[in-house]
Amino acid sequence: MGGFCSSEKMAGVFSYESSEIDWCEDNYKQSEHIVEYFNTISSFFFFIISPIMLYLLHPYAKERNLAIHMVWTMMIFVGLFSAYFHMTLSFLGQMLDELSILWVLAMVYVVWFPRRLFPSFIKDRSTFSNLVLVITIVSTLSSFVKPTANAYVLNCFGIHMVYMLAVEMKCCTDQKALRLCKVSVALWVLAVSCWISDRFGCSFWQSLNFCYLHGIWHILIVIAVAYGTTLIAYLDASYEIPYSLPVLQYWPCDRWAVGIPHIVLKGTTKTQKRC
Repeated sequence: MGGFCSSEKMAGVFSYESSEIDWCEDNYKQSEHIVEYFNTISSFFFFIISPIMLYLLHPYAKERNLAIHMVWTMMIFVGLFSAYFHMTLSFLGQMLDELSILWVLAMVYVVWFPRRLFPSFIKDRSTFSNLVLVITIVSTLSSFVKPTANAYVLNCFGIHMVYMLAVEMKCCTDQKALRLCKVSVALWVLAVSCWISDRFGCSFWQSLNFCYLHGIWHILIVIAVAYGTTLIAYLDASYEIPYSLPVLQYWPCDRWAVGIPHIVLKGTTKTQKRC
C-alpha cells in the first residue's frame, strides 16, 4: 500500500494544475491542452533573445571567460521550463521553472560578481564560486519546503543585483553606460510591477478583461536581463580586461540607440591568466 501511495504521489507532481500557483490568465481559454495559453507562448521569447545574446557576447566571452555563455544557455532552459509550467500548471513545472531561474542567478554571481566586493574572508573567484554553489544547492533543497515562497526569494536576489549594479555605477562616467543602466532598471521595475499586479490585482484586471500581465512579465524580464547583463559585462570588461577597450553598441543598428545592447572590443586582445 505504501508503494502504491508513493507512486500515486509521484505521478501527482506531473499532473495538470497540481501546482498551488495559478496565474490570472483564464485557464484552457485557447486550447484544451494548454492551461495558460498566452503565458506559455510568451515564454518562447526566451528562445529568441538567448541565441542572439550568445552570438553578440561571444567576442567578449572568448576573451574573458567562455563560462559566460552558460548564463544565456541556461536562459534557454528557463524559457523551456516556463513554457512547460504554464502549459500544465504542474508542481514539477513550477519547481523546474523556479529552480532554473535560481541557477541562472547563481551563474551570474559566479562569472560577474566584482572581486572588490567579495567578503573579506574570500581571496579568489574559485573560493567565491564554491560558496555560491553551496548556497545554491542549499536553496534548491529548501525550495521544496515552501514552494509558494520561491518566487519572492528569487525577486529578492533580483533586488540585490540591482543594488550591486547601483554601487558599480557610482564611479561610471560613460554616458552610454549610464543610459543603459537607467533603461535596464526601468525595464526591471516595469517587469516586476507586471508580476506583482498579476499576482495580487487579478480581480481588477479580470474586470478589464486583460489578464496577460504575467506573459508581459516574461517579455520584459528577458529584455531587462539582456540589457542588465550586457551592462555588467561591460563593467567587468572595463575592470578585468581594460586592454580590450570595450565599447557598448546596439544590434542591429547602433545609430538607432535602441535594440539589443552588446560589447565590441576595440583593443588588441591578448592571452593571459584570469581569476
